[in-house]
Amino acid sequence: MQAATTSYSEQEVSCICESLFNEGLQTGRTEQLTHFLWTLPDHLKCHESALKAHALVLFSQQQWKQLYRLLETHKFSPHNHPVLQDLWLRAHYTEAEKTKERELGAVCKYRIRKKNPFPATIWDGEETNYCFKSKSRNVLRDAYKKQAYPSVEDKKRLAAQTELTVTQVSNWFKNKRQRERAAGTLEK
Repeated sequence: MQAATTSYSEQEVSCICESLFNEGLQTGRTEQLTHFLWTLPDHLKCHESALKAHALVLFSQQQWKQLYRLLETHKFSPHNHPVLQDLWLRAHYTEAEKTKERELGAVCKYRIRKKNPFPATIWDGEETNYCFKSKSRNVLRDAYKKQAYPSVEDKKRLAAQTELTVTQVSNWFKNKRQRERAAGTLEK
C-alpha cells in the first residue's frame, strides 16, 4: 500500500490532506482520510496538513487523549488555529457529555473552556472578548479617544490595522458612543 503514495510530492500530499480534511469536517466521514494517512510514509506524516488531518481522524474516532497530545505537541500555523481550536473544544465538550450522559449547558461549556485552555501550539495567547482580540480593542479605544466619529477612510484604515471588517469597526464605534451616552460621558 505504501508504494502508492510515495510518488506524491509534499505539495500534493498537503493538497490531498486539506481536501479530505475539509470533506471530513463537512460530512463527519473520515474513512478516506484515515486510509490516506495510513498509507503515507513516515517523513510525510509530520507535515502540518497531515497532522491537522490526523487530528480530525482522532476526533472522529473519539480518541481524546491522543488528540489532545497531538494538538499540544505540534506547533500549527495561525491560519489553522480556528479549526483546531474548534476541534479542541468540541472534543472536550463531547467527552464531558459522554461522562455526564447529558447535553451540556452554557455554564458547563464555560467551565470546560476555563479548565481546558487552548495549548500554545494552536493559540497566539491573546484573549478574545466579544470576538475581538484585546489588541484590536486597544487600537479602537485609542482611535476613539482621538475621534468618536471616524471618517470612512479612518474606518477602513482601522479595519486593516485590526483585521476586522469595516462593518465591525463601524458597529464598535456606534456601540461605544451609545455606551458613553448612556453613562453621560459623551460630548455631542
